[in-house]
Amino acid sequence: MMGRLTHTQRNHKRIHAVENSFGPLSKPLAQMDRVLIGEGRLMKQSRRGPQPKVFYLFNDVLVYGSIILHGHWHKKQQIIPLEDIQLEDLEDSMQMKNQWLIRTPRKSFYVAAASHEEKLAWIEHIEDCQSRLLQSGICRSSSTFAMTWIPDEASAICMRCSDKFTFTQRRHHCRKCGFVVCGACSKKRAVIEHIHPTKQLRVCNMCHSSLQTAETKVQKIIRLRGNSTGKISSDEYEVEVFSEEETEEQMEDHNTNRWTDCKMYTLCPFNYLKPGHVRPQI
Repeated sequence: MMGRLTHTQRNHKRIHAVENSFGPLSKPLAQMDRVLIGEGRLMKQSRRGPQPKVFYLFNDVLVYGSIILHGHWHKKQQIIPLEDIQLEDLEDSMQMKNQWLIRTPRKSFYVAAASHEEKLAWIEHIEDCQSRLLQSGICRSSSTFAMTWIPDEASAICMRCSDKFTFTQRRHHCRKCGFVVCGACSKKRAVIEHIHPTKQLRVCNMCHSSLQTAETKVQKIIRLRGNSTGKISSDEYEVEVFSEEETEEQMEDHNTNRWTDCKMYTLCPFNYLKPGHVRPQI
């Protein structure tokens, strides 16, 4: 009993330390029964290339953010419920080794670990926590996931009209398909509800047409069913979406990932501390 109490107190202290590292404007992280499982730096693929991010895995959410002041402080806090995550293992690419894909309804992105062992540990821990969370029956897994953005350097031409990009012909990204497109091919705007329920987002002409067609079909279903509220369930209408990438920090070296000894907790009773890994400093 005393050992469990000590672990609980240590866990709460560590969660508050993570919360404080994001500054006073961040969302609170301390909650009843929330356990900090592990932390570390991963390289996250952005439109400007791989960038280092700090990641924190809890038993119910995945939190990440940009690194500032030599890793002592963080910003741009992002919180993803584990039930909204889908992982896909990937082969090494020219830009990133030990990578995998994290899909969510609002954003999908590539991340990479410093070693193959760390990659497997992250995937295993995330899937284990997600499995336990879903088995509890508290939440349900998402069925719609966002498209990943194609990096700027992946295409020298617009992926819709094939015009060459220049200093004046800038690259843009369609928020629905993730393609690199020119300004002329992305003048249209559309609401993508998984990203923002009312905001008009940049989409390419092709996706704009498909969204309009889908919306027309939805309106027909609503009229046929006599739905006066104008709403339709997610099971009846699903579209893939992608959110705009946030501003990235400058690249820094990897540090080792760190996992807590969770044998005292019933929610995530695994123990992973490989050689070279250290416990988080409070």
